[in-house]
Amino acid sequence: MTTNTRSFADIRAALLAHEEVALVDVREEASFAEGHPLFAANIPLSKLELEVLSRIPRRDTAITLYDNGEGLVQPALSRLIELGYSDVKVLEGGLQGWRDAGGELFIDVNVPSKAFGELVEHHRHTPSLAAEDVKQLLDSKADVVVLDARRFDEYQTMSIPTGVSVPGAELVLRARELAPDPKTRIIVNCAGRTRSIIGTQSLVNAGLPNPVSALRNGTIGWLLAGQTLDHGQARRFPAVSDTTLEVARADARTVADAAGVKRATRRDLHTWQSELTRTTYLFDVRTPEEFEAGHLPGARSTPGGQLVQETDHYASVRGARIALVDDDGVRANMSASWLAQLGWEVFVLDDLASRDFSETGAWNAPIPTPWQVEEISADTLRQWQQHGGVAVLDFTASANYVKQHIPGAWWTLRADLSNALRKIPAADRYVLTCGSSKLARLAVPEVEALTGKPVFLLRDGTASWIAAGFEQESGETHLASPRIDRYRRPYEGTEAPREAMQAYLDWEFGLVEQLGRDGTHGFHVI
Repeated sequence: MTTNTRSFADIRAALLAHEEVALVDVREEASFAEGHPLFAANIPLSKLELEVLSRIPRRDTAITLYDNGEGLVQPALSRLIELGYSDVKVLEGGLQGWRDAGGELFIDVNVPSKAFGELVEHHRHTPSLAAEDVKQLLDSKADVVVLDARRFDEYQTMSIPTGVSVPGAELVLRARELAPDPKTRIIVNCAGRTRSIIGTQSLVNAGLPNPVSALRNGTIGWLLAGQTLDHGQARRFPAVSDTTLEVARADARTVADAAGVKRATRRDLHTWQSELTRTTYLFDVRTPEEFEAGHLPGARSTPGGQLVQETDHYASVRGARIALVDDDGVRANMSASWLAQLGWEVFVLDDLASRDFSETGAWNAPIPTPWQVEEISADTLRQWQQHGGVAVLDFTASANYVKQHIPGAWWTLRADLSNALRKIPAADRYVLTCGSSKLARLAVPEVEALTGKPVFLLRDGTASWIAAGFEQESGETHLASPRIDRYRRPYEGTEAPREAMQAYLDWEFGLVEQLGRDGTHGFHVI
């Protein structure tokens, strides 16, 4: 075995020893979802430079890369070394090597969280009601409230009739306000199972006096029962009273203590941030709107319900330290209680004052210093197109491309560039774009090297074309690459076939058994 590889046994030993592990799958998400190790983080080669600095912040983290024989690992290795990462190795034998060594492979995305949700239900017998029973309660005008624990945009796409959007971390803070009578039944739903199980169990753990149940199998279960969903709803949680806040704060602290959440101060945070041997993530679990209005410098906006649901995406170094922030003592403690049970060393910062939330605006991922490329305006591109001889390559997410793009633009996957260029008619010059131009900029020297022709960047990306009021196309008009950049979740949108929805539920039911076979999860359920 050469020294620039790590084996399945090395990774397994590090996980069991709670050492920091960054096992990175550099394939596109659809390929990743077909099978991967439990704690693999998916950071596709196509957008590696835009994601890795926030997801693996410490440059001497032990990183292990793999693919499934697609030839993506070596370019990824080179790029990480260029970015200053000093301990990057390759998984021995790639994904097949993991399988051959007896490693368990998991399908789908956000698997640690989904498997953990099933484990919670298995151990705690989290109460749930079938879709037919919930519909009967609603039809009979029973004393019941439906709380939707997903992101607001998911709720708007489709929701249970009468449902109110209360994303996961908000439940313990808001539920008493929405169901002040302890006799009111609370139903928590998500799209499938995980967020409704975690949300329901949060309310149970926090000691809410109301009867609480998950909607069994979420909106999938609702559709499989032949029932109709609402679309385009906008009911959101209200503000909470001081009395509700005090009760929720005490409840959340009790749950956090029971789960083994640790306490920390600003001084602790400063100490950790200067450490060279340990990764610390700083997450603000409030709503994105609250984050933008004022946050702790250096914090990342990660609403708590999504952080628990997608921990592998935000904290891609398993074994790292996580510090959570809020301004109420409820959402950070509840989110932390779940992360602790997921096997993380997690702290809540306790001594924050309003003046500490001094930075405003949205979170922006740290990216490498952009190199200089020649940029053109949307006006110039339009003129060039009228004269011909120009090819436009669009590197945005394929879903964005299908929604709207510059007429004639070719959708291109950056990691598939050499294949894509064979499908695109040769041009005298090339113009690259994406939503904002950040990703397209990275591809300029690559297209130059492959074509030997002048390559330009559309300044501010497709957004500038749209802002100029120019015509747009939609649909899969010019696909130069396969649409594998995103795995189509069976619980998303309204078009998923029944078989896919049922297969997804069957898969979730089998996760507890799979966790047992894998043996590295380190989860505990309080």
